[in-house]
Amino acid sequence: MTDKLGKILTAATTCIARNGVRGLRVNDVAKEAGVSSGLLYYHFTDRAGLLAATLDYINKQVGKDDTPASPAAADGDRHLRHLLLDEIKDDPEVRRNSVAWNELRACSVFEQDLSEPLSRTTAEWNREIARALVAAGHGAGEDEAAATAEILTCLVEGISGRWLSGFVSTDHARSLLAAAVDSLTGGRPATLQETAGHDAG
Repeated sequence: MTDKLGKILTAATTCIARNGVRGLRVNDVAKEAGVSSGLLYYHFTDRAGLLAATLDYINKQVGKDDTPASPAAADGDRHLRHLLLDEIKDDPEVRRNSVAWNELRACSVFEQDLSEPLSRTTAEWNREIARALVAAGHGAGEDEAAATAEILTCLVEGISGRWLSGFVSTDHARSLLAAAVDSLTGGRPATLQETAGHDAG
């Protein structure tokens, strides 16, 4: 992805987080990105194309881990926790992406153009978590890992909604997710200090 495309998609994410999907205007995204609206239509064809691309962009931004996991089970478990817990942390970019994702998911009920890209990006997210579960030695097979991954991503979305609404603190939300991972994988329970410690990363 070029820097200009990344700038446009970041601007789209910001506009969705600020004004919601229904308030999204292509001209506003162009202004936020500092480019012409014609350039957006050139790359994305229409508003629906821009929304679909923004969903893909957010999906790729969340849970980025610059440290590749090694074959060791302990490192695989760390990578799994990173992918899940780093969706909730005190970081402006993470919060913006999370607000935009939740807004896109909620509006897909009413905007049919969002249903297919949302379904696709959610399936990609589930597969990524399932692969991480297998790499960490959790699950008897791919089917079990896929089921566990789907439960975990549903929990992330639900807890994230409460976190964004201010009903739970960042530390508490992360500790709930850590407890869910432990419960579903039989992993070593993480302390609140460990889960909160990821915020600094």
